Amino acid sequence: MDKIAREIDVRGYNCPIPLMRAKKELATMQPGEVLKVLTTDPGAEIDFKVYSEASGNPILALDEANHVLTILIARKRSSASS
Repeated sequence: MDKIAREIDVRGYNCPIPLMRAKKELATMQPGEVLKVLTTDPGAEIDFKVYSEASGNPILALDEANHVLTILIARKRSSASS
């Protein structure tokens, strides 16, 4: 697995803040870098799955423990040009 490049802690914030903060952070990252997101938003899992599918930024892991969801999402890698 790729090394975690950055982490954001958005525990205590609800939709749309966790996803907005993650999107903003991912936009500043290099392709392949991994962002770790800590959230307590009950809707975050589905929000991030939908975003991942739409944006192409893959979710590498989802883990919930003690009411905290940890999401590892990577900045999509550039597609090779022919």
